Amino acid sequence: MSRLALLSLAMCAPILSSGCVAVVAGAAGAVGVSAAQDRSMGQALDDSTLSNDIKTRLLSEEGFGEVDVEVAQGLVLLSGRVNTPEQRVRAEDIAWSAPRTQDVANEINIEPAGGFLANAADELVTARVRASLMASKTVKSINYNIETYNGVVYLMGIARSQEELTEAAERASVVTGVKRVVSYVRISPERTRPSSNTANNGELAGGPATN
Repeated sequence: MSRLALLSLAMCAPILSSGCVAVVAGAAGAVGVSAAQDRSMGQALDDSTLSNDIKTRLLSEEGFGEVDVEVAQGLVLLSGRVNTPEQRVRAEDIAWSAPRTQDVANEINIEPAGGFLANAADELVTARVRASLMASKTVKSINYNIETYNGVVYLMGIARSQEELTEAAERASVVTGVKRVVSYVRISPERTRPSSNTANNGELAGGPATN
């Protein structure tokens, strides 16, 4: 169960892990991009190290080959799928067992494998959302991590203001193929936890979200 309140918007997109080569490259690349991001090189390296650690722990056990891991400022997002409720709980336990984990958002689905076409569709959505954020003059897109599963887009990272976060979420919500947008983005410099709001049909709405 997630220990964070979240901003949930009806809208989608992913950065999928793609094997050991990508994991190693990601660890090395974290320092290179952090200069452009609103997070320190140290934080970027810590997040990358934590992500790799959790992925290694998951892959050391059976049943977690389709679980994706994203980390931003110590917040671990788990998405993807497993076969049983017990595996879903176990994946979260594994994430919490890693040093430097500050919070865990468990968005893992319990369902049969979706196959190559479903994964390809999610990757396309992710690319479209990324392109939309990059096209904005007010959203600093490099600060955002994007993960997509079954058309649900998860946003992570740092927003410079509530207005920027709202625009990023709204842009994601109107991308073709997006079913829903869930934000775990933190606002700088306060870095307070996201407030809970839900929106349907691409419109923001007040009130707490429920899990």
